[in-house]
Amino acid sequence: MNPLLKIAYQPYKWLFALPLVFAFTFVFGLIAILTGIILGQDAVNIIAEVWARLCCAVVPLKVVIRGTKNYSRNTAYVIVSNHQSLTDIPILHGHLGLDIKWIMKKELGEIPVFGAACRHLGCITVDRGNHEAALQSIEAAKKTLSGKACVLFFAEGTRSRDGRVMPFKKGAFRFAHETKIPILPLTIRNSRSILPSDSLDLVPGTVEVVVHRPIHMSDYNLARLDEVVHTTRQIISDAL
Repeated sequence: MNPLLKIAYQPYKWLFALPLVFAFTFVFGLIAILTGIILGQDAVNIIAEVWARLCCAVVPLKVVIRGTKNYSRNTAYVIVSNHQSLTDIPILHGHLGLDIKWIMKKELGEIPVFGAACRHLGCITVDRGNHEAALQSIEAAKKTLSGKACVLFFAEGTRSRDGRVMPFKKGAFRFAHETKIPILPLTIRNSRSILPSDSLDLVPGTVEVVVHRPIHMSDYNLARLDEVVHTTRQIISDAL
């Protein structure tokens, strides 16, 4: 972003953009909790999509989806994506048109309103410091997913600080193998420049999401899991 424009954006960011994002999160979180209690996860997904689109619009953040022919909106996938920014969640929730349940660390699930709203959406909280507990959480999630629910894994385990794709963890791939759900690789471009990790240096801009062809786990056995991990990471990395 042009340095002069960035300076001019600061009053809007502090007075409008960030306060509105926090307000949307609180208000739509309460709506999601009530909706979840009365109507269930499918209805909460609609609330999450509206929240996500509003958060992107107020920045403003334009999202361009490439490769829409590579997926169906009524199909379940294990989504595997790179992770550069906190904006990645509203970007994907608001613009892919999929019923997304994401794997989130336990600490996020403890945030008042937000954590409860995510649970009603069907998101899966894991304790990254306790491998066995994390596996149990994912195992329990298999029993509650609908036929079109997509589970989102940021396979690096955390946000990339330099934009490069870090090594992938295997949890997403084991989950896909056990559930027989195809992997849908995604590459998120430019979200790091919108909101870098560990900062509130928010700026407007355009983010591209490249949707790659699904990888069907039926083509691989468990002994070839490392091959699937490597192939998926390469596909995502090459599109950056």
